[in-house]
Amino acid sequence: MADLPTVRVEMMDLRDLESVAAFTAKVRSAGAPVDMVINVAGVMACPFELTPQGWESQFGINHLGHFALVAGVADLMSSGARVVSYSSVAHYRSPVLFDDVNFEQMAYDPWVAYGQSKTANALFAVALDARAAERGIHAYSVHPGGILTDLQRHMPREELRARHWIDDEGNPNPLFKTPQEGAATGLWAATAPELVDRGGVYCEDCSIKGVVSPDHADLTTGGVKEWAIDVEAAERLFALSVDATGLEPFAG
Repeated sequence: MADLPTVRVEMMDLRDLESVAAFTAKVRSAGAPVDMVINVAGVMACPFELTPQGWESQFGINHLGHFALVAGVADLMSSGARVVSYSSVAHYRSPVLFDDVNFEQMAYDPWVAYGQSKTANALFAVALDARAAERGIHAYSVHPGGILTDLQRHMPREELRARHWIDDEGNPNPLFKTPQEGAATGLWAATAPELVDRGGVYCEDCSIKGVVSPDHADLTTGGVKEWAIDVEAAERLFALSVDATGLEPFAG
């Protein structure tokens, strides 16, 4: 990215809200309008760890860090701007566990924690769009598809083989997308003219996906669980996030 003309690269650590605040302060100081925010960074299935602010790391990085990022630049966004949050079909694994977000009561399961954070990404789009739509700003969540990248760095090679994500020679399962293909739905949600009056929706394969049944477990068919687009859950998560970060995007 640094070699591309007109591109400016800055560093930010999503796990630390102070780092996010420093980044957004720099963006606000520059004063340029923000036309789109694509929340694509994240971690997956990592060992239990708390962020500097005391949140389970996957929830803290994948959701709260991005929440603070959007809140910090929201005043630079105007009609036509869009916010895209990368969710995942892994949201099937868990709703947001409001009574135990930090796994203080139940045993920590890295995949349940990841699923919770991906549900949070989808719910963030629902609540954000409800606040920003009247300004002509829309929010979306997307499942990019399965892609083998450094996201899997916490998974042993044996687990990747057991899940049939790679073969014995280390070759990716042909069902996986390339990184370029994985970027397509996020870019579509950020730019597609057919979405100009739509928001708060869950997208996959450059299209809006509908709701699947609560017991639906086939990860290859696409679709969103009701708990990831539930308005009441979205509002509850938004309130929790405001308390956690001290920030409220599009307040008032």
